[in-house]
Amino acid sequence: MIKTLKANSIYRTIRKVVITGPIWAVLLGVFIIASVVTPDFLSLRNLTNILLQSSLNGMLAIGMTFLMINGYFDLSVGTAMGFCAVLTIGMQPYGLITAILAALVAGLAIGAINGLFVVKAKINAFVVTLAAFIGLRGLIFIYTGERSIVGQVDGFATFGMSEILGFPTLALLMLVFLVIAEFTLRKTGHGRNTYAIGGNAEAARNAGVPVERTTFINFMLCGLGAAIGGIFIASRMNAATPMLGWPDTNLKIIATVALGGTKLRGGFGSMIHTLGGLLTLAIISNSMDLLNVPSFYNRLSMGLILMLVVYIDAKFKPTAA
Repeated sequence: MIKTLKANSIYRTIRKVVITGPIWAVLLGVFIIASVVTPDFLSLRNLTNILLQSSLNGMLAIGMTFLMINGYFDLSVGTAMGFCAVLTIGMQPYGLITAILAALVAGLAIGAINGLFVVKAKINAFVVTLAAFIGLRGLIFIYTGERSIVGQVDGFATFGMSEILGFPTLALLMLVFLVIAEFTLRKTGHGRNTYAIGGNAEAARNAGVPVERTTFINFMLCGLGAAIGGIFIASRMNAATPMLGWPDTNLKIIATVALGGTKLRGGFGSMIHTLGGLLTLAIISNSMDLLNVPSFYNRLSMGLILMLVVYIDAKFKPTAA
C-alpha cells in the first residue's frame, strides 16, 4: 500500500512537471538521443562546453524573458550584444573597469531608447527594435573599422576561461543572475506587474498598474542582459568581431525563451523554464557540431523549432506559470 502511494505521488509529480513545464520532458528526450547518437557527447569536456555556450546566450535570454512576459520582444538584442562586446574590448586602453561600465551603460541606453519609442511614441516594437538592429549593425562596423579587435588585458581573458569546482565561472554567474531574475518575477511588485500587463494591459492599467514604467524597465532589462552577454563573450574570446550577433542571434534568443514556455502574447513564463529551452537548443547545436553536420542544417532545425513554437503558442493555453 505504501509503495503504491509513493508510486502515485511520484507519478503526480512527474505529470505536474510535464504539464506545467513540458520543456523538461523535451530536454530529457534530446539529452538521451544525443547521448546515444553523438560520439563523446557525455565527456566532461563536452558537457562543460554546453554549459559555457548556454551561459553566453543565457544573459540575453534572461532579459528577453522579462520583455516577452510583458508582451513584447526585442529584435535588436543580438546586435546590442555585439556592440557591447566590441565596446568592452575597444575601451580597454582606458581601463578594464571603464570598458565594462561603458558596455553596461550602452546596453541600458539601447534598452531605454527602444522603450521610449515603444512606450512614449507608441511605435510598434517590431519596427523600433528592427530599426535598432540595423542601426547597431552599422555602429559596430563604424567602431571596429570592419575588422576584428583584440583585448589588451590578460586577466580579463583568464576570467573568461576560468572554472569554479569544475564549472565554468561564466555559467555559474549566469545561473546566479537567472535565480535573481526568477525571484524578481515571482516575489516583487515589478514581476507581478509584468505578468499582469502581459495578460491584459488595459485591465492592468485600470487596476492602477504603472504599465508604461514597467514596460520601459523591461526594455532596459533586456538591454542590460545583452550588455552582460556581450561582456561574457568578450571575456571568453578576448576579442570581438563585427559579425558578433549577426545575423540570427535575436531569433535564437526569442526561440529559446518561447521554447521554454513563455507565451509570445505575454502574461506567462518562467526563468527556470527559459533555462530548459536554453539547454535544449545548446544540446541540439552541440550534437550537430560533434556529428560534423553542415551549419545550414542547424539553421534549418532552428526554423523548424520556431514554427513549432509558434504553433504551440497558438494552439495551447498554459495551465500554470
